[in-house]
Amino acid sequence: MDPRIVTVFGATGFLGRRVVWSLHRLGCSIRIASRHPDRGRDLFGTGPRLEPIASDIRNTRSVIDAVTGAHGVVNAISLYIERGTETFRTMHVDCAERVAVEANRARVEQFVHVSGIGADAESASAYIRSRGQGELVVRAAYPCAILIRPAVMFGPDDAFLTVILKLLHRLPAHPLFGNGATRLQPAHVEDVAEAIAQTVQRSERDAITLECGGPQVYTYRELLGCVAREAGLKPILIPVPLAVWRVLAMAAEILPNPPITRNQVELMRVDTVASPDLSGFPKLGILPRQLEETVRLILRRS
Repeated sequence: MDPRIVTVFGATGFLGRRVVWSLHRLGCSIRIASRHPDRGRDLFGTGPRLEPIASDIRNTRSVIDAVTGAHGVVNAISLYIERGTETFRTMHVDCAERVAVEANRARVEQFVHVSGIGADAESASAYIRSRGQGELVVRAAYPCAILIRPAVMFGPDDAFLTVILKLLHRLPAHPLFGNGATRLQPAHVEDVAEAIAQTVQRSERDAITLECGGPQVYTYRELLGCVAREAGLKPILIPVPLAVWRVLAMAAEILPNPPITRNQVELMRVDTVASPDLSGFPKLGILPRQLEETVRLILRRS
């Protein structure tokens, strides 16, 4: 068994592709597992340490082929909109369990499962509940699984800061989620990817949970104010009830790339702040990047 091989499911996604490059910089060989390997080749090319493979997380045989002989496995697959048979439960619970089971059977040394801050198996929200249930089935199937819970992630090509900036520039008034008091701790996607790359190479085999939050906690109102200042704007902020947002999100989900989804609305009902009782970036020696730096980068590029 090559101790440097790491299989990454969800490798072509917003977080997954950063995980691939972080592992590559650390000298790992990566199996880029995707239903569409051509996309993997387009994103990463091919080389002695980059292997795009066809793999469907919904198919047991396909998962077995992807994890056999790997030192580590990362499950970075996430679903934000339910379509047809692709439901939150299917992807976040059933498929997560399948990967954990087969990783354990293949005697994979390290298994990293990406969840999210706020995951709660008892939540009324289908999205948040599936995240919490996914953690439970993963730990049951692979007791030493490493759980990574990022806060909302940002980056220069995200669907978070870029959307906020577009709305701030285009609208005379910006709507708040409720009264804008929900607290969040945004984390840079590259920092989260680095945390995953480091943990999948740990020599210890113990179950740990890391909550990855950025350097500052904001209310949503404060975050909008911060972004607006960087952009030289002074928006009028208008409270909008979350029930209204949910209706708008339901309508938006008809679009191929909806600007808002119901799960995002549900996440704005609860604070998503890293717990002081759990380890995070400091344990790994990672100094998380400031949100303002990325806002300035997006503004320069636009």
